[in-house]
Amino acid sequence: MTTLSWIGWAVWLVLLLCTYPREFYPKFSQEKDYQHLVLGSAVVLFLLWSLRAGLVDGLQVHFLAMTVLTLSHGWRIAIWISILPGLLLAVFGLVAWQDLGLVNLTGVVAPALVSYGIFLLSYRYLPRHLFVYIFVAAFFNGAISQVVHMLLTGSWIWLEGEYRWQYIVDNYLLLIPLLLFPEALLNGMATTLLVVYKPEWVRTFADRDYIYRQDK
Repeated sequence: MTTLSWIGWAVWLVLLLCTYPREFYPKFSQEKDYQHLVLGSAVVLFLLWSLRAGLVDGLQVHFLAMTVLTLSHGWRIAIWISILPGLLLAVFGLVAWQDLGLVNLTGVVAPALVSYGIFLLSYRYLPRHLFVYIFVAAFFNGAISQVVHMLLTGSWIWLEGEYRWQYIVDNYLLLIPLLLFPEALLNGMATTLLVVYKPEWVRTFADRDYIYRQDK
């Protein structure tokens, strides 16, 4: 393992311990519906993250869906739910064990924090309207999370000296424009379906803020 890999593992584990949501396990252990939601979310993430493509080894792209996960569970629980699919990727050889810390920091923690931050900004400064929630907090937010993920991943690969920066730009970062709309659409559509059919599954959504408020 490289020094950067050790740092990635250390930072990731410290973040997990420091941000552990105390309400998570009691709710998970007592409510079967919540168990199904959490495990279902983990399975969907594993399937999405398994569908990888790329021009060269180590510079592969995939859908994140961290925005909809963060909007549904909050950023702390989203980070913990992502542990299971991350470990499964390592078990099946899709991610190297030594890189698991950095993979989680760049592909889980950073996108989750960015997604939650943009949601808070939209909640604070934009009109609290259903379409604002869907298009800003979900659609636009999903695209930004993908940009952050790829920039951080490219920087990590460059710092480890595996490829030159220009090579990373030409073979990895150049794909960012192609992934923005699909990632945004995935998060936007998933969030729309959830707030319409299962709003109780979306922790950051409340009818009194985004629907009934408009009638006053």
